[in-house]
Amino acid sequence: MSSGIRATVTIDSPEACPIARFSRETGTTIDQVSTSVACGTKGSTTEFLADVDVEFDDAVTGPVFSYGTTNLYRCSHGEDSHCPCECLGAYDCPVHRYRATDGDVTLVFHADGFDQLQAIMDEFRERFPGVDVRSLLQPPLSGAPEERVFVNRGKLTDRQYEVLETAYEMGYFERPKRANATEIAETLGISQSTFTEHLGAAQRKLLGDVLEADA
Repeated sequence: MSSGIRATVTIDSPEACPIARFSRETGTTIDQVSTSVACGTKGSTTEFLADVDVEFDDAVTGPVFSYGTTNLYRCSHGEDSHCPCECLGAYDCPVHRYRATDGDVTLVFHADGFDQLQAIMDEFRERFPGVDVRSLLQPPLSGAPEERVFVNRGKLTDRQYEVLETAYEMGYFERPKRANATEIAETLGISQSTFTEHLGAAQRKLLGDVLEADA
């Protein structure tokens, strides 16, 4: 059985990443990214799609191609690059999934074991102070690879997370329920309507990830 690890990490505004800067300064979410390595060189070229039509800076070329309202951009990574993707490349770990929102980056990658994962995370922490491990998964996992999606609980506010966690622990989602909305709201010291509002917002955000829809 494989001892590999699937890691999901978030990095707050890595300035060395041109795609993260593009996301922040244009107010777009970027989650369609592909990278190719040029033969005989240590560099790589990354293409990404964004729902904007802008000329950015010298680090990003484009739009290179237009798919109607969505445009393709391109950026290059050389030997002196210090972005998260380049850091993973040094360990022969390609990025499995990439998402940039408001300048913050979420990466999913596969390490071959805990030793490699620890080395990668040590370098991440040295380069990027705002790095956080969101999840670590080891096989076996059920379902096909395309059915396994990343659920970003970082989308929740502290209050939304507290409401969701309390509702779960008190048995709100069980059948029959062990606690109703009024009881949970009293435990949290909020009104029932406020509880319902926070719970609904949290569920919409998480279900948006599960259904791979815009929350």
